[in-house]
Amino acid sequence: MKPSLFVVGLPLVIGGCTSTLPPDVVASSAAVEQPSPRPAAYRSPVSGYVARQPLDPKPWRKQNDLQSPAKGDAS
Repeated sequence: MKPSLFVVGLPLVIGGCTSTLPPDVVASSAAVEQPSPRPAAYRSPVSGYVARQPLDPKPWRKQNDLQSPAKGDAS
């Protein structure tokens, strides 16, 4: 057998057989505080809905002129 199998496998087998946890892992009862849950309140899933109606398109040339740079400079 390869020695690396013992180097990797033996600590895993021994670690799996331990019955106690180290003190860093075990939480003490004084450190555990139960958070109080927030009260449940109903909120409608459509409460922020705003009805919008389709509009007719505006003339594209006027919209283009408003968006273009001054004096037709290329950007």
